[in-house]
Amino acid sequence: MPTLAAYFHDINPFLVRFTPSFGIRWYGLSYALGFVIAWLVLLRLTKRGVVRLAPERLGDAMLTLMLGVLVGGRLGYSVFYDRPLLWTFTKSAPWWSLLDITNGGMASHGGMIGVLIATWIIWRREKRAVMAQSGTGVTEAAYNASAAAPYLHFADAWAFVAPFGLMLGRLANFINGELLGRIVAKAGEDAPWWAVRYPQEITSGQATNLTQAQQGALDTIIAKFRTPNGDMEHAAKRMIEAIQDRGFPGRLDLIHDLTPYINARAPSQLVQAMAEGPVLLVALWIIWAKPRSPGMVAAAFLIVYGILRIATEFVRLPDPGVAGLMGLSRGQALSVAMIVVGIAFATLAVRLAKVGRVTPLKLGGWLHPALPAGASSRAESPT
Repeated sequence: MPTLAAYFHDINPFLVRFTPSFGIRWYGLSYALGFVIAWLVLLRLTKRGVVRLAPERLGDAMLTLMLGVLVGGRLGYSVFYDRPLLWTFTKSAPWWSLLDITNGGMASHGGMIGVLIATWIIWRREKRAVMAQSGTGVTEAAYNASAAAPYLHFADAWAFVAPFGLMLGRLANFINGELLGRIVAKAGEDAPWWAVRYPQEITSGQATNLTQAQQGALDTIIAKFRTPNGDMEHAAKRMIEAIQDRGFPGRLDLIHDLTPYINARAPSQLVQAMAEGPVLLVALWIIWAKPRSPGMVAAAFLIVYGILRIATEFVRLPDPGVAGLMGLSRGQALSVAMIVVGIAFATLAVRLAKVGRVTPLKLGGWLHPALPAGASSRAESPT
């Protein structure tokens, strides 16, 4: 049965809070947990020979990947969604707005570009290490003809575990009450049980469809949190913090009073968490159950993720003030580009395998790992 209340979002983004703006956030923990899970899975795969990387060098590779994700994600967010961050400086720490990640601001597409660059660094480092261990007489051509992993194989490995981090990141988006979904019931209307009312819409500039009377009533509630020198925007932020504070007296009454003036929205973060986590993960694990030509799993990741992202963006509001392309949101337009890159990856993987530039022809296969170079798997045709 529809209900006016639906679910009113009141989750605190801090696990532990030391100051008004500093503490341990669920958002940061989601990134940390995503890297830990990826490291554990990759460690198992390296020990089984599925991923052609020495287990003792996996730690260095993960640190490089972390930097690629964080730097690429932040720069990507700035370039794609908020360019003024690049040239905005303040008088207080961290002084450069690009470094101020207390309010989030990471782009998954930028993070993926960072991973591609980090993968090249890891591949070159691993290549030097293998050649050094094999002796000074080993040439680059000999390395490429060995069982050592090519660049595309490393890209396969990172793509294989990426859904864990993507899902956790979307769950953190939900906890933060950001990247809001489209309105499914206007303020004051009954809403489906699965809808969510986010008070954060007030400060995000996405509180729409309010009548003049509703806006006046909402302003009256917000004004109770206004400080002598503060404005209404600051008051709204203080009100949201009160909602998230379980120890705040009258918190439930405040939620009750606010509910009629908050729109009910689709929980787009949870929809994207499901698509970019379990759905994408199952697809990749099915594809890499047996050995594939290096690059095929990374290609599948880019294509499947791009399709899922385009589909799920229809339940999510476009970022305010950010234009897309041909009616698509910015996220959808970037996902189209990802699909194109994925097709290029697949084409490159097949061509390299056909001309013998990559040996063995197939690598990976978590269910049935590829045999070392020189075994019968080298005679298999590329897929």
